[in-house]
Amino acid sequence: MPDTPPLPDSAPALLPRNGAWSVLTPDGELLTITAADIRRELPHWPAPLVIHAPAMARRLDLPPLPRPGPWLDLLELFAFVMPAWGVPPTARGLGGALDIAAHRLDAPEADLLPDLAFALLHRLARTRDTPEAAIKTALAWRMREASWPWGAATCAALGLGPDERPPADAIQPNDALRVWTRLPQWEETAPLPAPGAHPVTGEEARARLRAILGEGAEQRPAQEAFSHVVASAFAPRATQGDPHMVLAEAGTGTGKTLGYVAPASIWARRNGGSVWISTYTRHLQRQIESELGRLHPDPATRMAHVVVRKGRENYLCLLNMEESVNIALSRGQAGNGALVGLALIALWAAHTQDGDLFGGDLPGWFADLFGRGLLVSIADRRGECIHGACPHYQSCMVEHSIRRARTADLVIANHALVMSQAAWHALDGSDTSNEDHTPTRYIMDEGHHIADAADSAFALELSGLEAAELRRWLLGAEGARSRARGLRRRLEDLLAHIPRMETPLDTALMAARALPAPGWSARLAALDPVHRAATPPAAAGTESGEPTLSNPTEMLLHELRQQVLARTQGSPEGGPRRSDSECDLYPMPDALRMAAQAMERALRRLAEPLRTLVARLDEALETEADWLDTPMRERIAAASRSIRRRALARVDGWCAMLGSIQAEKPQVGGETPQYIDYIRMDRREGQNPGERDVGLYRHWLDPTIPFASVLAAPAHGVLVTSATLRDETGDASDDEGADRAWDAAEARAGAIHLPSPAIRASFPSPFDYARQSRAFIITDVAHDDPAALAGAYRTLFTASNGGALGLFTAISRLRDVYRRIVTPLEAAGLPLYAQHVDPMDNATLVDILRSEHNASLLGTDAMRDGVDVPGAALRLVAFERVPWPRPDILHRERRIHLSGGEPGRYDDRIARLRLRQAFGRLIRSRQDRGVFVLLDRRTPSRLLSAFPAGVTVRRLGLRAAAAEIGAFLHEQDTATGQLH
Repeated sequence: MPDTPPLPDSAPALLPRNGAWSVLTPDGELLTITAADIRRELPHWPAPLVIHAPAMARRLDLPPLPRPGPWLDLLELFAFVMPAWGVPPTARGLGGALDIAAHRLDAPEADLLPDLAFALLHRLARTRDTPEAAIKTALAWRMREASWPWGAATCAALGLGPDERPPADAIQPNDALRVWTRLPQWEETAPLPAPGAHPVTGEEARARLRAILGEGAEQRPAQEAFSHVVASAFAPRATQGDPHMVLAEAGTGTGKTLGYVAPASIWARRNGGSVWISTYTRHLQRQIESELGRLHPDPATRMAHVVVRKGRENYLCLLNMEESVNIALSRGQAGNGALVGLALIALWAAHTQDGDLFGGDLPGWFADLFGRGLLVSIADRRGECIHGACPHYQSCMVEHSIRRARTADLVIANHALVMSQAAWHALDGSDTSNEDHTPTRYIMDEGHHIADAADSAFALELSGLEAAELRRWLLGAEGARSRARGLRRRLEDLLAHIPRMETPLDTALMAARALPAPGWSARLAALDPVHRAATPPAAAGTESGEPTLSNPTEMLLHELRQQVLARTQGSPEGGPRRSDSECDLYPMPDALRMAAQAMERALRRLAEPLRTLVARLDEALETEADWLDTPMRERIAAASRSIRRRALARVDGWCAMLGSIQAEKPQVGGETPQYIDYIRMDRREGQNPGERDVGLYRHWLDPTIPFASVLAAPAHGVLVTSATLRDETGDASDDEGADRAWDAAEARAGAIHLPSPAIRASFPSPFDYARQSRAFIITDVAHDDPAALAGAYRTLFTASNGGALGLFTAISRLRDVYRRIVTPLEAAGLPLYAQHVDPMDNATLVDILRSEHNASLLGTDAMRDGVDVPGAALRLVAFERVPWPRPDILHRERRIHLSGGEPGRYDDRIARLRLRQAFGRLIRSRQDRGVFVLLDRRTPSRLLSAFPAGVTVRRLGLRAAAAEIGAFLHEQDTATGQLH
């Protein structure tokens, strides 16, 4: 066994602990010192060992570290030694992954870090004689040359001396970076026949469920009953446009995932089709995938039968990767920062299951270590995929995923993808070039989010950023430092073969100049009345003192912006204190109407040549069939589809919206509108202070109408399931109240727009909430006092000894509370993390909460829904205030027209469902014990039916509640013998 190399220069180690720092000095002395002491000593020490260097620098109040980072970050070494492994970015997380003795992880000190480094380097040394050693050796040498702090140690572990480079007959460093040359290629297969329609009986579903769970598994009668009912969604459809829809509410702990997987897996294998399981977030996709390990324990078998699908923008683009590698290599020393990150990506790409950069098996902390810009630059985030014309097309990870999904039994997707896919299929009709076959069976998990997802998927936005992005897609970078390819560059290989494309292409590119030109946001801001009054004429950039708006889009955006400023400045809905403002479109000023007319004309001038271009591409598939080979046919079909989807559909939608708004909206009493049109202005990421995007927005009043039309109606069977489908009000126990709750659930799921009624079923949670939980409303914390709110969170988290999730309805309050309590909590040995503060994805933050038993986490909506943290790692959920719906224009119109004349009941229903979701994070197994706290003394009693039967909600002062929480959570559970 090769010896493990020593660490560079007896590196010191830094680990935050209990409000101070545990430090292993270069002399081997273990100390507890302050951040100020570390800042004073660091310049005199060698590069220290740390975990998550950017986060450690922030905690030490140091400037951002350069890239490659000068410190020895164990996460970087982990990514090199164990690519495509997820691990919480903590000492306990790394120790667990490396099988470090558990007692050393209970209260880790800085002397653990060298042991973690030795364990990783020893693991690397053991791979010296394996097939992957040549690749790692070449990359280690390249990274050492790029000043990676771990370069020398990794080279030594792989048997490469300080002055050696890889042998001439081995793979060379630059070639090792070119991972696209080594990836497997897919091969095209014959189109699959349509799936069969053989049903699944309830008894078959029950039997399959028992087989999945195995002998000795806990018996859950509700889970078997759920599986039995779910089988109804897989019955043969009798009438076109009339699917079998099942609404099944399954309380927390029912086991609904395996409950619906049982009949779905039978149907897929029996009929040769795929069942698409859709959920709301990427985190929930990963959660469902992990549960399917019970169905297919063998990873290779699971990979063949289960596929996770996301939008293209989530995946590694090999063409962008190639370009980024070439740029980094050409820059020499200047490209070292990117080169180290790209080398680790090259290693990961050879081991990843699906190439998902965001939420897959690339650790969520990677973007913080090397910059999110690196991942954005190598992902397909600009809609520029050239499909068959790409030299890496047959190695493309997106194409691999698409083709695997066609033959998989179960496809785990998200609501946004399945809705957009269904919409594109409806648009394309019977287009056989569609990249996905349309499923006939859907399972909509987290079904209470269907309306929200449909609202986003089927909305229309004509904003500055959207229009500018379309211009960039058509014209390219226009001289800026960007790799954005214009439409001409993407079609240049086709122009040589189809010269009749030249004229419509040139016409379209000329018409695209009616879209916002670079610098549009600053020009619009400079024309605001307040800005003009404060800016000397000479500073404005023109002789008249005002910038010039050069095209119809900018004129329209200017008029939209002026209407928002005029109608919201100083009002509760907008004003200078908010980063976003909105106002009604009507009454519409004449200047705005004229700008809309001019914009519509300009867009029609763009749409016409684009339509001609698509027609000539489609025509070439027929008229040039005698010489077109398969790659060229795919390239033409992909180009046609891309123009339709990326440009033409958007332009046509904008034209339709602008055409319909130009006439004054008739005021007809009691008339229910189909759409809600309004103007919104907000600040987006990357915009300078004072610059804000502005746009015209159109939403469906009832977004479940397009959902039912384009997704549910064409399907044969749809299961909609959630723990919170219904709003169980206080009167829901009688028949009238129960029917009203189900009617509202059907409306939110779109079932009311289908011909046949949905099958309704409800299965209660198996938990004893009266024994396992407590709930409090705190009566003496002022909701409008930030200091009091922060003090309450600190008191509650201390009482629970961590293991807490703090939920907020506003990001600003979350950040303020975090800033106030992070230091005292950490001084008490209770680490605190926060969404929107710690630059890690939600899944990584939840992984930390699971692994660090005394940690706490602050979050917003994404943490309220679908987070699964079983056991004592989560024992307190504290909600900052009642989660009322945001009182914006969309909500105003919907509560008027969709509330059945009871807008107050409509608001209450939304708040209750959100409270039910928040409470559902708390108790995830029969052994859990937890407390729910609402820090809003104004909470009306009519909302308390949101909590499960058996939960008594008590109103107490903070001090009394904290005492009861501490006593309850530290009781000895006589049934399990576990101390919580």
